[in-house]
Order: sequence, then structure tokens, then C-alpha cells
Amino acid sequence: MSEFYNVTSSPHVRSRVSTDKIMLCVIIALLPATVFGIYNFGPRALAVIVVTIASCLVSEFLFNKIAHRKQSVGDLSCIVTGLLLALNLSSTIPFWIAIVGGAFAIVVVKMLFGGLGQNFMNPALGARCFLLLSFTGPMTSFAAVATDTTSSATPLSYLADGGLYSDTLAMFTGRISGTIGETSVICILIGAIFLIACGVIDIRIPGTYILTFAIFVILFGGHLTTGDLGQFLVQELCGGGLMLGAFFMATDYATSPITPRGKILYGIICGALLGIFRLFGASAEGCSYSIIFANMLVPLIERVTVPKPFGKGGER
Repeated sequence: MSEFYNVTSSPHVRSRVSTDKIMLCVIIALLPATVFGIYNFGPRALAVIVVTIASCLVSEFLFNKIAHRKQSVGDLSCIVTGLLLALNLSSTIPFWIAIVGGAFAIVVVKMLFGGLGQNFMNPALGARCFLLLSFTGPMTSFAAVATDTTSSATPLSYLADGGLYSDTLAMFTGRISGTIGETSVICILIGAIFLIACGVIDIRIPGTYILTFAIFVILFGGHLTTGDLGQFLVQELCGGGLMLGAFFMATDYATSPITPRGKILYGIICGALLGIFRLFGASAEGCSYSIIFANMLVPLIERVTVPKPFGKGGER
């Protein structure tokens, strides 16, 4: 037998699952929320989705062309980024803002840091926060449903004032104002179940995220002026971008921990931050910021949660 060993560089674990297949699964999982968003807000929502995805596709293609990099649009990640960003926008948003957001997500948040897998925060959320800070008015103006062309307050605005929204069932089904893809909890859960069944995402992150936030609301939601805490909790869980963020953005491979304990800690941090932002902050929402802040803590989370090797140098 030869005394020589064949030493090769990483990765040593190989899988038939490719990036484009994972991204395709995510796109399929987002279809229920996307279709309902178009039904809920009309053709204008479809136009925003198309424009945002096109902006991401063109931005990545041109960046690779200018930087003389291998084209990466075929891995479908830019389409996922564009779709997620569009679902986090209002159907009334001006098209040029959607274009700016798509370009910012791809060029600034993703490609300037090395491309897919090198970015330190979720590109869609990074772009949404950029747009919220830059164009607060258009980003927080929402149409109620397709038959209502006037701006309408979201259910979270009622909850932020210490009251309750009039229709909890509407918040679950999605016939309320909000961004294109965040309103229907049932459609988001259908997509989430699909991703979990396909093994694309782990339940640890969204599970601990939602559970931690629920505990936070129970402990610190005593500021209600009307109604009961139970209904307030249900509406907080159904309102805003919590479900969409927990299942589709907090679980982003590039910006979330890979260790089992790290995923749980990461979810707890996301849930606690969201609780602070919603219950004690000036804004009714805060899901995007909670995930982005947690994204920046991922290197530290993985450092303190990496499994210790058994034997020499490990724990006794």
C-alpha cells in the first residue's frame, strides 16, 4: 500500500444540489405570496415585480461585463434578490425607485463584496433599508387593495398606537394594506413548508426567530390601551414582514450561521431585536433591521458556537 496521501483543497463535501436548483426552489416557494400580492394590489404590483427583477438582472450582467468577471446571472440568485426586494416594496412605489433599489442590492451589497456567498448582509434587505432611509415617504405609502387607489395605514400602525386592528382574519389571509408580498401569512407558510420539505431551509432559524419575538411580546406587550394580549400577539405575528423575513431572508445561506447552535442563537437575536424595534421603537415595523443587525453578528456567533473537536485541543 502506498505511503502517500492525496491531499486536495476544500471543499471536500460534495452534493448534487446546485445553487441554481436551490434558487429555483426559493422562487417556486415565493410564487404563492407573489401571485396573491398581484391579486391583492392589481397589475401595478406585477409591474413593480417585473421592473425590480429586471433591474437586478441588468445590474449583475453589466457589473460582470465591466469587471471582466464570469457571468453569474445563470445561477438565478439575482432573480431571487429582485423578487424578494419587490415583495418588500409597496405596489405604489415609483418605478425608478425600484430600479435604484435593484441596482443597489446587486452592485453595492452583493457584487462589490465578491458576489454570491461573499456578501455580509442579505442584498434585498440591504436595499430595502437603503430605500427606507432615502425615500421614506414613497416607501411607507401603501394601497389597501386593488380596488382602493388611496394610501392606507397598515395594521402595524394600529398596534404601534397600543390598539388592535379590526380584522385579525384579514391579516392572516392577506386582504390588508402592506408591501406586495408580506400581507398573506397563509401564502408565505405554504412556501415555507415547501422549502422545509425540500431541505432548503432549516426550521431552527425561523422557529427561534418567531418564538423569541412571541415571548418578547408576551413579556413586554402590556402597553395595550384596548383589547387583550392574546389577540395583540396574534396580530403582531401576522402583521408586517415577520413571516416573510423569518422564512425567506433570515435563512439566507450567505448571511446566516451554519452551526446548529449558531442558528438558534441567531434566531433569538433576530426575535429580540424585532421586539425592541416594534414595542419600544419609533417605527411600527423593524423586521429588516433586526435581520441586518443579526447578519453583522454572524461571524461572532459562529466563532462562539463552533463545535469543539473531541480529543487533543478539545474539551475534556
